[in-house]
Amino acid sequence: MPTRDDVLRELGLSPRWRLRDRARDDDIDTDPRRARIASLACDELVADIDACRACALGATRTCSVPGVGVQGAPWMFVGEAPGADEDAQGEPFVGAAGRLLDNMLAALGLSRERDVFIANVLKCRPPGNRAPEPAEADACRPYLDRQIELVGPTLIVALGKSAACTLLGVDAPVGSLRRRVHRYGATPLVVTYHPAYLLRTPADKAKAWEDLLFARNALREALTQAGKPAMPSGAGACAPRPQAA
Repeated sequence: MPTRDDVLRELGLSPRWRLRDRARDDDIDTDPRRARIASLACDELVADIDACRACALGATRTCSVPGVGVQGAPWMFVGEAPGADEDAQGEPFVGAAGRLLDNMLAALGLSRERDVFIANVLKCRPPGNRAPEPAEADACRPYLDRQIELVGPTLIVALGKSAACTLLGVDAPVGSLRRRVHRYGATPLVVTYHPAYLLRTPADKAKAWEDLLFARNALREALTQAGKPAMPSGAGACAPRPQAA
């Protein structure tokens, strides 16, 4: 039986357009910068972040803050952006919020040197610790995507609204995203409050602890489904290089 296209062709009305194959188009990266970043090894990525001037933050920061931790870690924590202490030292979560995060990790029997990788959506500090602008998050997104690919975490924990909304592609408050297992690609993702918010709102620390216990259960379930050991060890450090101020 003739198809619709066959009939149109016989009538001289053959269509001049076809629907694009969305799945095939999504596999083709037309952004040369993103494609280049997606090919970088860990050390190359750190150097590229330090040299980045894709937005204005590269001209105002003291140090870039790529991330710190273990490549191959089962846990990956993603925050919003570096603050003043992080900007000075080139490492994420080293101020008061960082000390709180370390205490939260310790309560789970984790440490940033052994079990986790920590990064931010932005790799440079916004002036005055303001919220990231969309263009800044877009400029840094290829770096975060590549970090997640290199680390290969079993579970991602998004710390705060900015990180959660960036990774999930939504605009929603943290309260509505908690206590659910989301997905970043095929990787489970759990949302909780940013440590800086908890310092301002200590009454919500109990909720954050509930979130971490929920995340631990999600991690265990993901490891079981993947047939992996309960607590796999990391496979090499992926830490920032020393930088001059």
